[in-house]
Amino acid sequence: MAALSVSGFAEGGFRFVGFLPAKAGARAAALRELADERAALVFYEAPHRIAECVADMEQAFGGARELLIAREMTKLHEQIVRLPLAHTAAWFAADANRLRGEFVLVVEGAPAGEAVDAHALRVLELLLSELPVKGAARLAAEITGAPRKALYALALERKGADSPPA
Repeated sequence: MAALSVSGFAEGGFRFVGFLPAKAGARAAALRELADERAALVFYEAPHRIAECVADMEQAFGGARELLIAREMTKLHEQIVRLPLAHTAAWFAADANRLRGEFVLVVEGAPAGEAVDAHALRVLELLLSELPVKGAARLAAEITGAPRKALYALALERKGADSPPA
């Protein structure tokens, strides 16, 4: 409850998920099921799986969703940080000690009216492999009925993540 309280995400309620499955495929499937949840999502995670878990969260929820990482709650080395999912890999990579301890993760709920379901996201990813951003977003919206603006924003984010740093 302490992590949820400091997250600022609980205005639309919350859903306690607990530990996700340890196997990558099952974890990714569980996260896809939660992608459209409008309530804040609360997870526990072990240090040896934290990096893979937040990477899977970014894939399932998109990089723009906010994540609160609460590490070592109520202990000497307690650390709380809130950042977009797209920035979590860099945050963990900046200091190896950040991968230690017990974790509570709180993910911001899906925005109202802008949620893109897992099917629309998969269609968008397939189209992005063959088409420019604008065309991929337009076709994905036409095929799935998802909001074109939301798909376009996700397409820009995905293309930006795939581009090599300059």
